[in-house]
Amino acid sequence: MMNLGAVLTAIVTPFDRAGRVNEESFVALMRHLGANGSDGFVVAGSTGEASTLTDDEQLGLIGLAVSERPAGKSIVAGTGTNDTRHAVELTERATELGADAMLSVTPYYNKPSPLGLKRHYEVIARATDKPVLLYNIPGRTATNIPPELLAELAHIEGIEGLKQANPAELQPIEGLELYAGDDATFARTLDMGGAGGILVASHLVGNQMRRMVDEPEARAGIDASLSDLFQTLFLTSSPTCTKAALNLLGHDVGGLRLPLVEATEEELEAVRAMPVRHGLLDGERTASPSAAGAPAPPAQARSA
Repeated sequence: MMNLGAVLTAIVTPFDRAGRVNEESFVALMRHLGANGSDGFVVAGSTGEASTLTDDEQLGLIGLAVSERPAGKSIVAGTGTNDTRHAVELTERATELGADAMLSVTPYYNKPSPLGLKRHYEVIARATDKPVLLYNIPGRTATNIPPELLAELAHIEGIEGLKQANPAELQPIEGLELYAGDDATFARTLDMGGAGGILVASHLVGNQMRRMVDEPEARAGIDASLSDLFQTLFLTSSPTCTKAALNLLGHDVGGLRLPLVEATEEELEAVRAMPVRHGLLDGERTASPSAAGAPAPPAQARSA
């Protein structure tokens, strides 16, 4: 079975003031996260705003991550789309670039039948010699993969893992490495013997989430202490609040691409309070990031 690590951060895609991918900031953030709890990175996933990246931008980020990754860290490439031919092309090219695994989201909008899903994943699995992780997130795709169908998909050669973002059906599936698809289910996933999580909060509290893996006796307490942070990051469409928090902490990740918009003042107020409450930032350093996504000075920001 694959060994991608337990704390996989679904890394955001930084943009500069002109809205272009900021490669320098991406590499700096990846190195920071690698030094603060992350075992690897999911590049160009939902949190990475893949839906508004061009193919060249998406594949450029994957190639950059592979070439600049911190030593020993894994790279999982987001290559799923609702067009099987397009997903195959992205999967083939990400394989050539050296990604360690592929994350392939359930086709969205089309609402494929169970047979259509099986055919879709059979074709994708044949397009790479790397492991493929299914990504079940019915809240975004309008299609759920129920446990019995997941068990069938597990028999497809090359389908080796599952990012489960349907908490109601979070359970082990024979033949699939189980990854939490939500920060709030990370502890539960580990408790049931899962491989880890594909996480967002690890942008900010990676070392604490690492402790949830390494110190199972402290897991429940750490999870409870972070529940307000998990909620704050998802006050609105992700990664809006995550990017606002990172900018506040001095990581120049910029803004978002439409149709996502910057956090409202009410949302920013909650984001400003969160790093102080969790000891990530001194209270006097909570000036708001600008609408253009300019970061606050990083001098007093502490390691996540």
